[in-house]
Amino acid sequence: MTGATIWLTGLPSAGKTTIAYELAGRLSGDGHKVEILDGDEIREFLSAGLGFSREDRHTNVQRIGFVSELLASNGVKVLVPVIAPYEDSREAVRERHRKQGTPYVEVHVATPVDVCSVRDVKGLYAKQAAGEISGLTGVDDPYEEPKNPDLRIESQNQTVQESAAALHALLKERGLS
Repeated sequence: MTGATIWLTGLPSAGKTTIAYELAGRLSGDGHKVEILDGDEIREFLSAGLGFSREDRHTNVQRIGFVSELLASNGVKVLVPVIAPYEDSREAVRERHRKQGTPYVEVHVATPVDVCSVRDVKGLYAKQAAGEISGLTGVDDPYEEPKNPDLRIESQNQTVQESAAALHALLKERGLS
């Protein structure tokens, strides 16, 4: 089976990881080899020591992009739920995949910041509002929305299952599922 990178970008608490896990179950059920490169786990193990400056964020995204392309080129469906706030960083990952001939699908989980702040899975929005942290993507640090994502999911308007089904349908349409 053909591997591919499925990159889910969006604000903190947008639903990226939740959708990725739902999709992973569907793909595994179809007999695909699947890996999830969760942004939080990558920061702990692969990008430990990096901060949140633009340069460090770019380095983090490039590391994730390298690993995802490597896995995808070996037949794995790689789901990548990461914020990846900068368009040029995401484009560099897309270009690496293109040069290697590895399928790449960019998904914008386009949940509005007010919805994300209510979900606040990790308490980041509350900490930022209390002045305990700064540099929160989409609040006091930039998030550049993808200009031409392969799929845009508005998670506030559908269930996790519906979001995963829409992405699964796109993969089938492209011969990747």
